[in-house]
Amino acid sequence: MSQLTVEIPDEALLALRGSAEPVGPRLLLAAAMKLFEMGELSSGAAASLAGIPRVVFLAKLADFGIDSFRLSEAELNREARLA
Repeated sequence: MSQLTVEIPDEALLALRGSAEPVGPRLLLAAAMKLFEMGELSSGAAASLAGIPRVVFLAKLADFGIDSFRLSEAELNREARLA
């Protein structure tokens, strides 16, 4: 496993400490969510980055306003015809 060190401006860290949750895991989850949303990570890889089970990651997508169901209109129409 690799380790990454990130410098966070004091004012950002102060703002993030407004929550009872530790900052590091929140930043990893937010990064994982965004990378998943952009299509750069699969849900499994994103969950691994966030350090949580894939099922939990998928359940948290809505908290970040990210759709877990991503089909194009053409794919959706094809699936509807097959159903």
